[in-house]
Amino acid sequence: MAAATHETQHPTSTGIDSRKVLMWIFLASECLFFGSLISTYLIFKGDSISGPTPAEILNIPVTSASTFVLLMSSLTMVLAVYGAQHGRLGMMKAMLLATIVLGLGFLGFQAYEFASFVHEGLGLTTNQFGTTFFVLTGFHGTHVFVGVLYLLSLLLAANRRTGLGRERALHVDIAGLYWHFVDIVWIVIFTIVYLIPNN
Repeated sequence: MAAATHETQHPTSTGIDSRKVLMWIFLASECLFFGSLISTYLIFKGDSISGPTPAEILNIPVTSASTFVLLMSSLTMVLAVYGAQHGRLGMMKAMLLATIVLGLGFLGFQAYEFASFVHEGLGLTTNQFGTTFFVLTGFHGTHVFVGVLYLLSLLLAANRRTGLGRERALHVDIAGLYWHFVDIVWIVIFTIVYLIPNN
């Protein structure tokens, strides 16, 4: 209810707050960005003529664990939005912190995976797979890191004396849109890169 009240302060022709519309537009452009990266990966998939191939190097169990961690962060983000919308500030802060920790956990998994791949001889310039893999997953990891910073800024603001102000539900809701987008993109990447049989 609080979010609906705040959205009327910056109305658009859609009846949605203009800041929320701006986030949707940004995410639409990000769909095009990731779509181009995923398309590039698929075009060059199987073209590696030297170095480790996907079938030789991908570690499905480890990446499945990191995927579970990221999906759980979507749940905590939903709970953070719920807490903000219903005036449960303690719950909102706790769930924002939990989402941040889970996001950092996912990045830790990714750092481990990248380091192990380099140790096994797969680098950014080793072959087509290495290039497209590191660019695609690396940019996604960058988006997760930006999301962590975004949520951290909200958490720090919530702990100030003035808090997030009367529009805290809207601020957390918009951050939630970004976070869920990052999670959905990872599901697509995980399916295409890790689950679909590779050469």
